[in-house]
Amino acid sequence: MVNYAKIGVIGGTGLYDIEGLTDIREHSPDTPFGKPSDTIVTGNLNGVGVAFLPRHGRGHRILPSEIPSRANIYALKSLGVEHIIAINSVGSFKKEVKPGHLLIPDQLIDRTSQRTNTFFGKGIVAHIAFSQPFCPDLRKLLYECAKEAGADVHNGGTYVVMEGPAFSTQAESRLHKSWGADVIGMTALPEAKLAREAEICYAIIACATDYDAWHEEEEAVTVDKVIATLRGNINLSKNIIKLAVGRIGEARNCECSTALSNAIMTSPEAVPNTRKRELALIIDKYMPAASEND
Repeated sequence: MVNYAKIGVIGGTGLYDIEGLTDIREHSPDTPFGKPSDTIVTGNLNGVGVAFLPRHGRGHRILPSEIPSRANIYALKSLGVEHIIAINSVGSFKKEVKPGHLLIPDQLIDRTSQRTNTFFGKGIVAHIAFSQPFCPDLRKLLYECAKEAGADVHNGGTYVVMEGPAFSTQAESRLHKSWGADVIGMTALPEAKLAREAEICYAIIACATDYDAWHEEEEAVTVDKVIATLRGNINLSKNIIKLAVGRIGEARNCECSTALSNAIMTSPEAVPNTRKRELALIIDKYMPAASEND
């Protein structure tokens, strides 16, 4: 593994670059899962190695359902990334989580249906623990940095991940609100699951842009409305990232770093060598790959 950066940033809608990077390099890695969404830029941000990837591609050309999430996470892992800060635009189900506010979620509900959400299969089975889908240590840090940056930020909450690309119907919005969910978006999954399988710490800054479709006193969500609110959120998110990257320590004491230690069910001798080689970046410390000649 080439260690260009220990910290990765995945930019959502409106966040297509990180200002202030020095010693910039560009990477277009091939992975067993294809190419990532776009060129990954690495550099130093206040003396810390950071890798930046725009989730939807520069110019916002990739639908939520089309995001090559396996390639994205694998590519960041190949550059040495151990922590991912993801930026996601969301609709709010709570009056107190107003457009322009931020939320650092601690739970997920998966309502997607068209996405491959694991690196495993095809001869190797793994079942990761996912009761806490976000790294608690990274979550705590992002919340503290958001408060310091002056954001209106909410600590904890449930994020419903919908398939999209259409926004919610009123009936869907009221249903999800009735579940006690806090926000809804289209991009936290499968990223969070794949990051856990790759033993990468992962947490989200969720940027509330609207009240989805449940709020009778508010206009229905539109792209123009989302973009207008995002501008302020994105500037705040960039400030939070700058604060956070300098405070992420070298040591990891969370369970993210050993997520696969008891997760792989398949006997090593039963896994095809081709799969071992494809997944070597992720599983090699538990199941070393045979050489090409074996």
